Amino acid sequence: MIIKPKVRGFICTNAHPQGCAAHVREQIDFIKARGPIENGPKNVLVIGCSTGYGLASRITAAFGSQAKTIGVAFEKPPTERKTGSAGYYNTAAFHAEAEAAGLFAASINGDAFSDEIKEKTLALVKAHMGKVDLVVYSLASPRRTDPKTGVLHSSVLKPIGEGYTAKNLNTDTLKISDITVEPASEDEIANTVKVMGGEDWELWIDALQKADLLADNARTVAYTYLGEKLTWPIYGHATIGKAKEDLDRAAQAINERLAGQNGRANVSVLKALVTQSSSAIPIMPLYISLVYKVMKEEGTHEGCIEQLYRLFTEGLYTDQPRLDDHNRLRMDNLELKPETQAKIEALWPKVTEENLFDITDYKGYNDDFLKLFGFGLSGVDYEADVDPVVPAPFVD
Repeated sequence: MIIKPKVRGFICTNAHPQGCAAHVREQIDFIKARGPIENGPKNVLVIGCSTGYGLASRITAAFGSQAKTIGVAFEKPPTERKTGSAGYYNTAAFHAEAEAAGLFAASINGDAFSDEIKEKTLALVKAHMGKVDLVVYSLASPRRTDPKTGVLHSSVLKPIGEGYTAKNLNTDTLKISDITVEPASEDEIANTVKVMGGEDWELWIDALQKADLLADNARTVAYTYLGEKLTWPIYGHATIGKAKEDLDRAAQAINERLAGQNGRANVSVLKALVTQSSSAIPIMPLYISLVYKVMKEEGTHEGCIEQLYRLFTEGLYTDQPRLDDHNRLRMDNLELKPETQAKIEALWPKVTEENLFDITDYKGYNDDFLKLFGFGLSGVDYEADVDPVVPAPFVD
């Protein structure tokens, strides 16, 4: 079939296998060009490995440190009539590149929140790694079934206490208008923490430690975004903010649990980028378009792979990591420079539908959005007839 993007709202409902492979190679080439990461990890588990920051983490570990990697993802396989998900094709491409480079890689497709997938992953770690020295937690899901109770919890993106009104860009129509989000109920807050907080990260580390599959000096990291004034109402005093507080709590609890093995847990704060998660959050498409505009002009713009390279070299594997008062690794330092934020805040009220493509870098935002699904990559013939069925990259 000839595969063209089918965009609906904040999601693209199909993906291009060759485009996804080109996107993976692009990131691998970036890491290879920078040479080996000194004292990097050797046995890495990435929970949420197939897109965005999770995929970039796996690529950085494998091609920057020659690490064995095991990944967990929940992806849709292709059929003869429908494409697979972007994460499916990304994982297949990663496996092909890892095999060509002589690197061990194994991936499991399933619900990472479940006990079943945890047990399956632990068996794979035991068989092929022995012990893990880095655990990356990069799950982004709107729902979670508690493995102990069987209750399905759904998250919401709402402020707390009072409603929030802000300028918003409809990426379907390119119309700009105010959007009002009503405040969350106590149940909605609790459910969001259950889905997006640190409980599942703790369960993974607990399972690995009980199975004696964590190496001495092991590190684990979970990813978050905080932002500044413009995004604070939706990321700070909001349901997501409560989940982020719980992630900090979990990091402290994991640190205490790993103290006997000299292990270390950190939340890492990353910059605002186009991901399948951020595109669904009110105000973020417009805010990120302004971030792209200002940071590209300043020469400080980074994508997922650049952020992860800096996390490994300036955060996880250095004697002088950039930590804040909450023991978080800060990779968002360039976005949050006062002069950068001042420029973004000055542009924010000036954006209109007429000047959208001049004042912001919405084109760059949209290009990166389509890249997530394998579209718009150089060297790919998007008019060619392509077989959507790619061999399954996942362990049976």
